Amino acid sequence: MLHDYIMKAGSYLVAVVLPSMLACTVESPIDMGTSGPGYAIENGIVQPVNHLPNPYETVRNWGNLPEGREWGSVSALHVDVDGESLWVAERCGRNSCAGATVDPVLKLDSSGNVVTSFGAGLFIWPHGMDVDTEGNIWITDARSANQRELEEFPSAVGLGHRVIKFSPEGEVLLVLGVAGEPGGPPMRHTEPNDVIVSDNGDIFVAEAHTGQGRNASDDTPARIVKYSADGTFLKTWGTFGDGPGEFRTPHALAFDSEGRLFVSDRGNNRIQIFDQEGVFLDEWKQFSRISGLHISEDNTLYAIDSESAPARNSGWRKGLRIGSARSGDVWYFIQQHDASVPSGGGGFGAMGEGVAVDADGNIYGGEVGSVTGLTKFIPRLIP
Repeated sequence: MLHDYIMKAGSYLVAVVLPSMLACTVESPIDMGTSGPGYAIENGIVQPVNHLPNPYETVRNWGNLPEGREWGSVSALHVDVDGESLWVAERCGRNSCAGATVDPVLKLDSSGNVVTSFGAGLFIWPHGMDVDTEGNIWITDARSANQRELEEFPSAVGLGHRVIKFSPEGEVLLVLGVAGEPGGPPMRHTEPNDVIVSDNGDIFVAEAHTGQGRNASDDTPARIVKYSADGTFLKTWGTFGDGPGEFRTPHALAFDSEGRLFVSDRGNNRIQIFDQEGVFLDEWKQFSRISGLHISEDNTLYAIDSESAPARNSGWRKGLRIGSARSGDVWYFIQQHDASVPSGGGGFGAMGEGVAVDADGNIYGGEVGSVTGLTKFIPRLIP
């Protein structure tokens, strides 16, 4: 078995990693020597980061659903407090749970088998997820049913535009927003994309989803909403735009070890960094057009790009960029999957929207659009 593993690892090195390393013009930690930032700036513009080492093995279609059930789109996923199990909210075998009777919220063990499920009839479009320090699961429902869905599934009325907190057993513990009614704080939400809970229990919600669209305007919601642990509204910040503290679809949230809040401002092709009171600290563009964010305890940053294409973020490839949440250096790049129908508005191939990382460094990507389900990235050759 050891011989088989060595042969497999050697084949992977020759077929996958070495070509990437030969194409790389900047050193990374895989070289076991000095490292550079992993990106270049010319005339004040960050140049596309498409050629860095990839020390990961890609395993598509990871995870086993019950017989007769198929994966739908997945953007909401997070590793459990045990560091091994994976929570997933999938869109009911399609790209919408309107009219569905299956449980969209699933807990998978380390082998990919479903051990718990719940949430049937509570969601239209599960989109973002967090697991707090007590093991509770927070999920955003980022839209209500559209007219076609309502005509086909009248029962879908009165859902969406909410953040729901569940116990690990599936009990609803807290709801933020009014079901099916978009609006602003303190009572309502509009297309909440993601939610994250700080160590002290404060809750942060990023909204809305349509800010990057062609019809977006200055009155399009684009904000971060902050609540106390019991759901009491505290404050909001952000407006539509491209300046500091402005957003065009704040799509994902993550904290680093110092408690700084990282916001993937997808429509502006950047990360914005704030303190927990909303004070702007910095912006980074070297991680591309980010759909999903994760920052591990050692401040490794995982940024997944499902949308880059010639028409938006020209020159950049879809993929998963990995680097430092402290320095902003970019170390690795996992390229997009081949796909017969490109995701994310064209361009090259497909890559997931959601990203999670377990205690062993395995990465899980939640796929949407032309490619669905889960992808696992195994760190075969990271020193």
